[in-house]
Amino acid sequence: MSIDELHALLEQEFPVAFIDVKNTGNHYSITVVDDIFVGKKPVQRQQLVYSAVQKEITSGSIHAVQIKTYSKQEWQRYISDMG
Repeated sequence: MSIDELHALLEQEFPVAFIDVKNTGNHYSITVVDDIFVGKKPVQRQQLVYSAVQKEITSGSIHAVQIKTYSKQEWQRYISDMG
């Protein structure tokens, strides 16, 4: 699965989100910034993103994912802290 294909798949589930996808082989790093995450526990956030890509993981087209999730406010703080 290409980065563009995975990005498009995630956009279907998170249409107003900032989404960043990187990969090494079939290992993907996914960052999703969306206010849908406000008030949700980290595991709930992970489950939302994981459910969007579960079929691809089950089929083997994605071997492993690292998921980072932020609300817009959390993302702004993260970016500010980065410098």
